[in-house]
Amino acid sequence: MEYLHTMVRVTDLKQSLEFYCGKLGFVETHRIENEKGRFTLVYLAAPGDAETAKKAQRPLLELTYNWDPETYTGGRNFGHLAFAVDDIYATCDKLMKAGITINRPPRDGYMAFIRSPDQISIELLQKGAAKPAQEPWASMPNSGVW
Repeated sequence: MEYLHTMVRVTDLKQSLEFYCGKLGFVETHRIENEKGRFTLVYLAAPGDAETAKKAQRPLLELTYNWDPETYTGGRNFGHLAFAVDDIYATCDKLMKAGITINRPPRDGYMAFIRSPDQISIELLQKGAAKPAQEPWASMPNSGVW
């Protein structure tokens, strides 16, 4: 397992970039504008991680800016921790057998979500390309929230 990023939702992207980059010295490594989904993702690296992050795309802080205004309550502004795994299906199977609920199963062969005992969302991403869809994951419904 490899640590990838931590995601936080921000309500004012310009103000957040001034804080993280202008004041803390973080460096923007890349950005994704998704018009269909109406959001912007900005990936930042801490000053000491900047060179590594530019090459490996980790460790990063992901700022998620949703274009439509939203009030974040109950910790919703903190999104999730993200880790890359060698085999998304084997990882989820092992976690289920250990009694962990797979809140968002890897139906796409690429992404799953679980929650910590403190209800922190954890995203698991398949290293490399998505695996072909397979059962029981392909038809497994979501469970709770993530």
